[in-house]
Amino acid sequence: MIVSFLRHGSTAWNEQGRMQGRLDVPLSARGRAEVRAWRVSTESTRGVQWVSSPLQRAVETAQLLSGATPRCESALIEMDWGDWEGFRLDELRARFGAEFARMEMRGLDFRPPGGESPRDVLHRVHRWLACAAVEGKPVVAVSHNGVLRIVLAAATGWDMTGKPPIRLQPGTLHRFAVAHDGTISIVECNVPLAPGAAVDVPSAVTVGIPTGVSPAKL
Repeated sequence: MIVSFLRHGSTAWNEQGRMQGRLDVPLSARGRAEVRAWRVSTESTRGVQWVSSPLQRAVETAQLLSGATPRCESALIEMDWGDWEGFRLDELRARFGAEFARMEMRGLDFRPPGGESPRDVLHRVHRWLACAAVEGKPVVAVSHNGVLRIVLAAATGWDMTGKPPIRLQPGTLHRFAVAHDGTISIVECNVPLAPGAAVDVPSAVTVGIPTGVSPAKL
């Protein structure tokens, strides 16, 4: 079963570099304009089910792209950044210094105060993907950067320390295959959504990234 993931259009907080987490920040005027210019290929959308995080920035992105109201899935909501929502990364690093650097090195077990860890997100997303694989119907899922990075970790075995195996670009589509046993594999990443657009990194299928990892092994 194929799941095509994409990140929502930009918001004012994206444009300021702020952690949104669970805060329900809407698309900005710029974000709506960019989404209206996006196109998802008919190969990716023929006979698919559109699903979305329940946050309005994702729901509106899905509506603009599909022309219909998506089914909302709570598993696709952004990682909860707890007390750190609204901050920029540079602000957190300046405020907490070495303590924040040590927390970042925890990778999948990094947990903001009052928030959740990437591993928590992985568990809820994997449960949803396993159910979707049983249904067997292709899906286009509109979600968030944190969720997409965690799906990438599940597909490659990346422990979320150091640089990711591939840098997921905004304004692009990422396709993953989900097997009945829950194994997640990359089909392709960074497929431009805007006609004629180019990205500055290659597709994952062209750079030899290992795929096909069960999330239970992370």
